[in-house]
Amino acid sequence: MQPRTNNQPEVSIIVPCYNEGETIQLLLDALLVQSYPTAQMEVVIADAMSEDSTRAKIADFADAHPELKIVIVDNLARTIPAGVNAAAKAARGIYLVRMDAHSVPDREYVAASIRLLKDGIADNVGGVWEIYPGEDTCLARAIAAAAAHPLGAGDALYRIAKKAAYVETVPFGAFLKTTFEKVGRFDESLLSNEDYEFNTRIRLNGGKVWLDPRIHSKYFARKNLRQLARQYWRYGFWKYKMLKRYPDSLRWRQAIPPVFTFFIFLLALLSIFSGFARIILATGLGFYFAVLLLFSSIESLKRKNICYQLMVLPILIMHFSWGGGFLSSILDLSEEA
Repeated sequence: MQPRTNNQPEVSIIVPCYNEGETIQLLLDALLVQSYPTAQMEVVIADAMSEDSTRAKIADFADAHPELKIVIVDNLARTIPAGVNAAAKAARGIYLVRMDAHSVPDREYVAASIRLLKDGIADNVGGVWEIYPGEDTCLARAIAAAAAHPLGAGDALYRIAKKAAYVETVPFGAFLKTTFEKVGRFDESLLSNEDYEFNTRIRLNGGKVWLDPRIHSKYFARKNLRQLARQYWRYGFWKYKMLKRYPDSLRWRQAIPPVFTFFIFLLALLSIFSGFARIILATGLGFYFAVLLLFSSIESLKRKNICYQLMVLPILIMHFSWGGGFLSSILDLSEEA
């Protein structure tokens, strides 16, 4: 690790951003009150040419709080991995902490991350998401609950973990800038799954990834089903592109949504000609919806709120959008991503 020079921040918070006028203030407020010394931090925001109030709000915050150095760089490619790379290139810190404009980190987030890195526990450390509704509606609350539920999140530990452990990936990790330069920048040809791919390269280079629930942040889920469907279609589509490069990283849980989606689609086609196929389709879908209704009812009773009965819809959207995106990626005839 290179020694820090005079006036050089120890930590650079790097944030890709686009049209985050509704949440960027929450992120900046949370960074301002971090327990980690403000004088040793900078915030580098790579903005993908936002068309809302994002830049104005960042500028107003910077003027009101000069004690926290904030730098804005242009992300002309307007993608998340390109934004991470642009922010990392402009960062002057020894450590990089990757965050998202949808997130609100806990007060100890930066300090805990840097402490673990200095202890040498791993090459990339991160924490868990506490998923919050994108707005105050029944449906938004159901979407947030679905995204945090094992039926929706699968075994993604950064959404459900209670204990610290070595893992395959973390969201919004913290790592030495030298690690970032050694392993290589985020892959800009992947428009999703870029964090997972980056962590895969860390592990293939002999490094370790550590998840610790003491590092946690609020994350705001999508507001409506249309946004959720687009998000999970993108996740599935780019997951297959990533798996083509690293087939050994495939996990059984990742195969379930595309396999299920494929057989439902196949049975729907066969049902046009076959009564037996219609019986199998009806039985399978009946069982599937019964499971969704059961767990939605349990969640609704546990939270004492009928809104969570709506979890059936976002979980269904998450499964079929992810599976459909994955299958679409298999059939994609464009150049290798």
